[in-house]
Order: sequence, then structure tokens, then C-alpha cells
Amino acid sequence: MKIVHIITRLILGGAQQNTISSCAAQQAKGHQVTLVYGPIYGPEGSMLPDAQRSGAQLIEQYWMRRAILPPHDLVCYWQLRQILRQIRPDVVHTHSSKAGIVGRAAAWAEQVPAVIHTIHGLPFHPQQSQLINRSYIAMERWAARRCHKILGVTQKTLDTFRDHGIGSPSQYEMVPSGVDVSAFSPEPEARERVRRELGIPLDAPVAGLLGRLDPLKGQDDLLDILPDLLKKLPEARLLLVGGGWHRPKLEARLTGQPWRDRVLFTGLVPPSQVPGYLAAMDVNTLPSYQEGQPRTLVQALLCGRPIVGYDAGGIGEICVDGLTGRLVPVGDRTALLNALAALLADPAERARLAETGRKYAQERFNLDLMIARLEEIYRQTLHAAPTGRGR
Repeated sequence: MKIVHIITRLILGGAQQNTISSCAAQQAKGHQVTLVYGPIYGPEGSMLPDAQRSGAQLIEQYWMRRAILPPHDLVCYWQLRQILRQIRPDVVHTHSSKAGIVGRAAAWAEQVPAVIHTIHGLPFHPQQSQLINRSYIAMERWAARRCHKILGVTQKTLDTFRDHGIGSPSQYEMVPSGVDVSAFSPEPEARERVRRELGIPLDAPVAGLLGRLDPLKGQDDLLDILPDLLKKLPEARLLLVGGGWHRPKLEARLTGQPWRDRVLFTGLVPPSQVPGYLAAMDVNTLPSYQEGQPRTLVQALLCGRPIVGYDAGGIGEICVDGLTGRLVPVGDRTALLNALAALLADPAERARLAETGRKYAQERFNLDLMIARLEEIYRQTLHAAPTGRGR
């Protein structure tokens, strides 16, 4: 098959890892794969080297921007149509909101036989203004009429689309975002090495968050509860792994605080080093207010780290209370504090959750399962396409 993936940005993130993994696996299976993406900028890292190693043909689309910019978006739409007209793909698979809207419109206009969209995270959420929220819902409804299948990495994501009248249930397919399980495993020897590098005592309880530094990711909530956590566990540390626009504001909150040395920022780290930083943690946490399916939590489970998270988006489909970690209500800082303190103080419970959590992640979030399911959906969609469509 000729397959074109379209994504807004190739920053360091879960949607991008999912997309590049798909490109690499599909290229390895003998398909002709093209990846179209917008400009990469800012402190959130770049996955361009990973995309280059995937073997897919890469096309940077200058006019593809994350923000709603009608003049840019219109130019992007016409240029995407030209690209698709030249490639004449069997499948166009879009990812993320902006690429999903503009890419589906272009693919539908070019009569591509199979137009597929994956929802990696909801583009609309309660923290937005009503105008932006309603605008995104309206655009998603419009774009849903211009594709054959809508894939959700979590069931909750698809349920939210259904509740907002976006697309129809006949379009929906659940395809969990797969992780290369062979790349993540418990590394006891890395725990001591990374802790020494960071200056963390080997016996200190460490809660860590692996992800973009962003107001919606919950780093502020962790700083809010840290003084009370230190009252319960005086030697505790908070390890924040990742980069982002929010870092200066987070660092400003530490100024003058007696516990400022208990918070460590690593900045961006290469994906190859992620298992080592997870090994340095005792508990991985994600008190995020808006999520799709956070792959970082899957990675933590594969590395033998139990998790604590807010029940937002698809977090609850990975952080299963009592099986893989502790799930608490969104924004409930007291519950977050109690869950983290209890796990950090209980090595036996952490070990139990680590064992059951690792098995759960291996069975449910395997990359090979995801690739096989995508190929099945592509072929079913092509088989059902009207004769001559896109040709």
C-alpha cells in the first residue's frame, strides 16, 4: 500500500512516537510510507532523527501550524492536495487536531480510498474558553464527515466524541497506542547510576513525572502538595523529566522555598535514556488535566514502576486503581498527596503493583498488536471503498 501519515508537529511526544513507530513498522513490511509534518520549534524537543531512521519519505509542510490560522491553513490545505495528487496514496492517516482537520479535508477532496484519523488527545477540554471549545467541536464534526474511520487510543476518547456528536459509532475503532516492549524493562543497576548522577540519595523516596512541562500536565499540583509530602516523608524528592514552555514559571515557584533542592529538573532527555530515569523513580505520577493515552505511563509500567494519576482522559485505562497504581479524582490534591505518600512509604505494595502493572502493559499496549490492527483497518476500509475512488 501507499500510505501517507500527516501530523502537525514532530516534537517529543506520545502522538509523535506513535506515528513514527507506525511509519517504521509499515515501511519494514514493504509498504511505501510518506510522513508529512509541520515545522519543529520550541523547547519541547524534536523527533526528526527518529523519523529519518524510520525509512519513510519525509515532507515538511511549512504552512502546517498548531494554532488556528486561517490564511496558513488554507495554503496548507492546497499544498497537501498537491502532495496527495502526486503520491496518489491508498491510505491517508492523520494525527493530532490541526493535521487531522486540514489533512482529512485535503484527502477527502482528492478522493483517497481510505481516510483514517487517530485521536491522540482531545482538542477540546474544560480548561478552554467556550469560544475555542465550541469551535474545535464544530471543526471536529465537520472533519468527521470527511473520513472513513476514527481511531481512539482509549475508549474514553471515543465516548467523548460520541457524546459531542462527532462522527458516528460505525466509524469508531479502538486501537491502543503500542509501545516497543523490548525497549523498556526494569533496570535495577540504572537506579543507582542515575541517582548518583542526579545527586539523589539511594534510599530517598522519589516521585517522578515524565512528560512535557505544561500547565495541563500537573507539575504545579505536585509543587502544591510537596511541602505536605515532605512533612510525611522528609527525604522525598520530586523528579521532573522533560522540557517545555512552562519550565521558567515552575522554577520561579521554587525561589526562596526551603525545599527547592528537593525538586530536580532534567530538561529534555533522549528516548534511549528514559528507562534509566524511570528506574531512578519509586513512583511515576501524572496529575494531568487533559490526556489521550499517555505512553509515558505505559513505559513506566514496563519498567516496573507503579503509577499515580488523575482520572482524566485515558489515564484511567492505564492507571487501573489497585492493579497498576492509584487513580484519584481530577484536581483533588489531597487525594494525590495521600496516594503518593502511601505508595512511597510502602515498598511491598509498590512491588506488587509493579508486577501486575508490567503484565498489564505487555498484554494491552504491545506495538506489534497496534501495527497488525492498523493494517487490518486499512485493508477493510480499502475493501469497502467504492470502485475507482481515488484513482
